[in-house]
Amino acid sequence: MPISRFPTPCWPGWRGELPPLRLIGLDPGLRRTGWGVIAVEGSRLIFVACGVIESDAKRSLAERLLQLHEGLTRIIGTHAPAEAAVEETFVSKDARATLKLGQARGVALLVPALLGLPVAEYAANLIKKTVVGAGHAEKHQVEAMIRLLLPKADPRAADAADALAVAITHAHHRGRPC
Repeated sequence: MPISRFPTPCWPGWRGELPPLRLIGLDPGLRRTGWGVIAVEGSRLIFVACGVIESDAKRSLAERLLQLHEGLTRIIGTHAPAEAAVEETFVSKDARATLKLGQARGVALLVPALLGLPVAEYAANLIKKTVVGAGHAEKHQVEAMIRLLLPKADPRAADAADALAVAITHAHHRGRPC
């Protein structure tokens, strides 16, 4: 029995139309940060856009992080997602590479937060398990499932496909809006 006699999106019996919810997934990297935007309409996932933001390896670390910041700010401004999701850092044996990845990941977490978006984080294994069904799936399996789940998507880089996988994971694991 509903608490209110007025149908709302929080009430399970509500039959009205909700506008599509836009989500952005981010696959952070200092050299290349992948991004993917999807819309969620009920149980449907709709491809919006994807791509890669690249930083210039000839520039200083601070300048490269600024390039990522400016690129992400532009992408979020263009596609207006309501929420963001970021892949958690994969820790390697190379401490310097892990530290640089962490700094790029910090930018990927900071930019949407500065713009007022809620930001979620997901482990790589959960992303692969959500999209492919196996937590240790290969890159080509993730890309194949992205093309199956989002038929209009044509990610030209693995980083963009990974970012779409992060967005799909968020669509499946995010909390209810109410």
